[in-house]
Amino acid sequence: MEENLHALIGRIHAAPPRIVYAFAGAGSLALWWLHGVAGSSRTLLEAIDCYAPRSLEALLGTPPTQAVSAEVAREMAVRAYARAALLTDRGGPLLGVGCTAALATDRERRGADRCCLAIFGPDGARGYALTMSKGRVREQQEELVSRLIISALAVACGLRDDVWLSLRSDEDLFCW
Repeated sequence: MEENLHALIGRIHAAPPRIVYAFAGAGSLALWWLHGVAGSSRTLLEAIDCYAPRSLEALLGTPPTQAVSAEVAREMAVRAYARAALLTDRGGPLLGVGCTAALATDRERRGADRCCLAIFGPDGARGYALTMSKGRVREQQEELVSRLIISALAVACGLRDDVWLSLRSDEDLFCW
């Protein structure tokens, strides 16, 4: 892990928010990075990998019309926030993180390679929609999504003013 990423995650672990992190389609590397830096038990309450469509449906309570959307990411974050409230007994700030993505795959798929991320807290939700280059292989897309998650968590923890990513000219990040 890069030294600056390791240091940023250490600062996230030192920040007060505790999180439940729900993800579908991508974001497992972000979880690995969070666990790879000492102190993750101060940050993570639970992680939910909704890889199967029925798993995502169970989290949301209904099947989504479009799995990779701002609405689904926001609802995942809201549900994760509710889980965080159930799992902690020591109070303090809580965050629900929801990420849903469609990455490069071994089959024909319509649409762009993309990710929607939302972080929900007591002040509401902040979200990100990332469109990725078809020129990136799956591993590169997973890394980019995971960097977005870590950077957005740093923003939500008050450690940064904005998300920072190295995007290609054919990639776009929209914040909402």
